[in-house]
Amino acid sequence: MDLSGIRKEYTRGGLNRRDVPPDPLILFEQWLATAVGAQEITEPTAMAVGTVSADCRPSIRTVLLKELRDGQFVFFTHYESRKGRQLAANPQVALSFLWYPLERQVHIEGTAERISPEESDAYFRSRPPGSRIGAAVSPQSRPIPGRAWLAEAYEAKLAEAESSDTPVERPEHWGGVAVTPVRIEFWQGRENRLHDRILYTRQDDGSWRIERLAP
Repeated sequence: MDLSGIRKEYTRGGLNRRDVPPDPLILFEQWLATAVGAQEITEPTAMAVGTVSADCRPSIRTVLLKELRDGQFVFFTHYESRKGRQLAANPQVALSFLWYPLERQVHIEGTAERISPEESDAYFRSRPPGSRIGAAVSPQSRPIPGRAWLAEAYEAKLAEAESSDTPVERPEHWGGVAVTPVRIEFWQGRENRLHDRILYTRQDDGSWRIERLAP
């Protein structure tokens, strides 16, 4: 397969240094709102999460952003999954939002920490019953005998919940992760590959340095 001829010109907009706000979270919320409202984007809150293992091997997977609060990006996961174990050993993390139809990307680097059990409980209770059962029975990232084993575990937990007439509670191994950003880059595609890249870097006093990067 010859991929060399696949090309696309980016013409949907620009990003001027003089127009961006001093706080990158304001710009991110604006871009996220646009992505949420774009019919051609089916998962506007999807983000690639990059972590590093103890032997310095990077890994990436996609999760959903569930909250923006106090300048942090919050998602939920199995704490004993591969990413959960890696974050416990090394909290440095990278996030990437890729909104291809808008010709936009946002890349974030920061530090991850678990949110409180009470906050995780509150979100877990808001999930559909099937999702709660799935989180309770899945040993995420671990080898399993097969799909049938997972289905049987789900049905058993469902029967248990129905017989006791009580909702499934959040397992201790599942909860929220909040990422405090120190570097946020906004990327807007432009013609002739002269893309706009605006970088925010957090300073010691909490303010943000803003720079334009070469494409």
